Amino acid sequence: MAEVLVLAEHTADGEVKKVTLELLAAARRLGTPSAVWTGPGSEAGVARLAEHGAEKVYVADSPDFAAYVAAPAAELLASLVASLSPAAVLIAGTTEGKEIAGRLAVKTGSGVLTDAVDVVAGADGAPVAAQPNFGGSITVHSTVRAGTPIIALRPNAVAPEPVAGAAVLEPVAFAASPAAKATTIVERFAAERGERPDLTEAQIVVSGGRGTGSADGFKVIERLADSLGAAVGASRAVVDAGWYPHQFQVGQTGKTVSPQLYLAVGISGAIQHRAGMQTSKTIVAINKDPEAPIFEVADYGVVGDLFAVVPQLLDEIGKRKG
Repeated sequence: MAEVLVLAEHTADGEVKKVTLELLAAARRLGTPSAVWTGPGSEAGVARLAEHGAEKVYVADSPDFAAYVAAPAAELLASLVASLSPAAVLIAGTTEGKEIAGRLAVKTGSGVLTDAVDVVAGADGAPVAAQPNFGGSITVHSTVRAGTPIIALRPNAVAPEPVAGAAVLEPVAFAASPAAKATTIVERFAAERGERPDLTEAQIVVSGGRGTGSADGFKVIERLADSLGAAVGASRAVVDAGWYPHQFQVGQTGKTVSPQLYLAVGISGAIQHRAGMQTSKTIVAINKDPEAPIFEVADYGVVGDLFAVVPQLLDEIGKRKG
């Protein structure tokens, strides 16, 4: 089977991010998956990659990946595409991942598909990507007409599937070009993280909207999320009002999530918000307006005041956990 390259997302100490495992599962539908590891730490991550089917791990242990933004990774992938002629290149649909995908497409003269929520092999074996359009009201199935298909897949869109692979380490010599060094990282700040899971990788997300009424009212969303071991999200109205930090916004101008369970609490469900969450596997909506648009995409809906409904839900969760 043809080789499919997967750009591995990982931490500096070699912890493989969940989205990489999702990409490996998607890659197996198209051919033989091979991971591409940038920077140090591959020794710590290779076992995890092997557990999820990576047959090879191309390792470019260069400090250039930590010192410069996006461009070195695109150059590395372009060189591998030229030498390996893979069936496709899969990249995480994060902000940085989509930039790398775009740069790679230009360098290789290839078509690029972003914001994909699924990918399968078509009748001719070529990758076919499912992409939500017009705020998610339409899903199109797209193929690439030129070059090597480059696909940026949304986190949580495909479930990881453990399948043993050889994960043979293949060292790759790499040095970024002067052009790739035009933008330099001059300082790094560690993002403050609590005990909740990362919003874009969480299996359960609880989001609150304008219906929470205030920053103090939004605390009920945090309590519900903590009872479920979930991440916290917020609508644009909430972050614009200053009730919750902007980095937790879910929607077209915020983050896109696709968890197994999404609870929309006090969110009307404008198209801007739905575009960022409606590929979630199960959607539960709580809103006192029975005509709220969120109910159009919800699998389960509760019509009622969130300040009456959520405390009952917390009580029931406590009973089940106890």
